[in-house]
Amino acid sequence: MSLPRLTDEQLDVLREMSNIGMGHAATALSQMIGKTIYLKVPQATVVDFADTSALFGGDKRLVASIHLQILGEARGDIVLVFPMESAITLIGDLLPQQKTRGAILTELELSSLKEVGNILASAFLNALGTMLRLSLIPSTPVLSFDLAGAVVTNIIGNGEELSVLAETEFHCQEGQINGHFFLLPDAASLQKILELAGVAGPAPGHSSL
Repeated sequence: MSLPRLTDEQLDVLREMSNIGMGHAATALSQMIGKTIYLKVPQATVVDFADTSALFGGDKRLVASIHLQILGEARGDIVLVFPMESAITLIGDLLPQQKTRGAILTELELSSLKEVGNILASAFLNALGTMLRLSLIPSTPVLSFDLAGAVVTNIIGNGEELSVLAETEFHCQEGQINGHFFLLPDAASLQKILELAGVAGPAPGHSSL
């Protein structure tokens, strides 16, 4: 199913919903690590996935990605992407007694990163679901370490050249942790979200360009 054509108003609504959802997610992460998390203004765009990896450093940058599917009354994907050095710092904040050196991560360290994804996605979806009166549930998180280009191809691309993407960059003041949060609703769920937000557009099947 192809994407509906989106107006500036519809993109603004998606951007605002993402901003509210990420505000809740950032609060949850701050409580986990004891540091204030700051957000950049979210972007909501129709993207060409060939260009997406540039958002987090280019095709050759090593990153940690946490992928969750959106289940319930709307479907899609959430992807968290951390540069590898930020992922290691984040583990150190979560498990200070482990003294991670970034070589081989233990099961506990891997689980802690997955839990970050689960908590952020849950906080985001709870906020979004409350706004839209939908039941939205994250799947079990899948963690991978790969080059940014491979993350785009294997997770974010989903076989489509174009998709609607709501993206938020976040960081802590010390600059030691930064990452990207991607919301990718599928075409049918995007239409449903727009309808519930009162800014419905053409039915899926219309060109996104």
